[in-house]
Amino acid sequence: MTEKMMTDPFTFTLKTTDGMARRGQFVAPHGVVQTPAFMPVGTAGTVKGLHPEDVADTGAEIVLGNTYHLMLRPGPERVAALGGLHKFMNWQKPILTDSGGFQVMSLATLRKLTEKAVTFRSHIDGTMFELSPERSIEIQALLGADISMQLDECLKLPAAREEIQRAMALSLRWAERSRRAFEARNATGYALFGIVQGGDDIPLRQESARELIDIGFEGYAIGGLAVGEPQAVMLKVVEETTPVLPAERPRYLMGVGTPHDLLEAVKRGVDMFDCVMPTRNGRHGMAFTRFGSINLSNARHADDPRPLDEASPHPAARTYSRAYLHHLIKANEILGQVLLSTINIAYYQALMAGMRAAIEEGRFADFYAGTMAGWKGGDIPPLS
Repeated sequence: MTEKMMTDPFTFTLKTTDGMARRGQFVAPHGVVQTPAFMPVGTAGTVKGLHPEDVADTGAEIVLGNTYHLMLRPGPERVAALGGLHKFMNWQKPILTDSGGFQVMSLATLRKLTEKAVTFRSHIDGTMFELSPERSIEIQALLGADISMQLDECLKLPAAREEIQRAMALSLRWAERSRRAFEARNATGYALFGIVQGGDDIPLRQESARELIDIGFEGYAIGGLAVGEPQAVMLKVVEETTPVLPAERPRYLMGVGTPHDLLEAVKRGVDMFDCVMPTRNGRHGMAFTRFGSINLSNARHADDPRPLDEASPHPAARTYSRAYLHHLIKANEILGQVLLSTINIAYYQALMAGMRAAIEEGRFADFYAGTMAGWKGGDIPPLS
């Protein structure tokens, strides 16, 4: 591991529960993370458009780095030679890296999947790469990730049960190889998470979870969701999977999602999330707020002097008028994209902080109802 720090083993502490909702924290080499937690996505060593200091100011305690993109450029060996990903991107808090498997399946061309590895052609310049469980772990170690993920095969849904079962079985065999490769590195203090697969088939999901527990990981992710299935299907899978997972290990729902997704998944026992939605939607004029989503491209904002949310803990949401944000988006000014991306990440962090406090105080049901009511009420003031 690059820039390895003296540390005790990765630890997760479950502080309290309220129904299935959980309040905890984990200690990683680069800091402590309170859960439930949302991880902004730093795909290519940057949360797109934002300074690391601005990301930290939103309340984010951990970000996600993308193994696939960093493997293609600038390359993991180069990042390691430059001091590791934390130093490279000037982010001194924890980093989780995904395994690269999802991007290989969704972005790369001319893929060939075998028991050994997946070979593929880069979507950037056509260069051929091979990604095996061992190479994925090596790349994440070179990057210096606090939390690494096993390599898995992620299918788009819907898919035939036979195909789901095949991919799940392969992912379990790759999980064993990932675990062996991780342990061979003697990465004291760092963590490797296994990934539950099984598509929308509940028995397969539960089988996958039990097999991963037998292998043993520092945390467990639920992967292969938010890939085309309805929200109700995703939540059903989560609800039937989390009870199988060890209570003393963190649970991570990968690639999810909207604020509503996060609220519902925390209700069902999930601790960690990541998604590009706050920044991607921000770049296209969409703000997430306690009033629901607001499309700043709409003409109705052109003469609106109100801020997005005068009660937001983040200054940008309180300071800039909707009219100004509308102008920036319509004029395609970069500042508008930066401000809305920052506001969105800050809202996600505020939502997580609100859930943490509510779980601690045993009032998660009230928080859930109040949050849903706020979104339903919208942002248009009533007629006087």
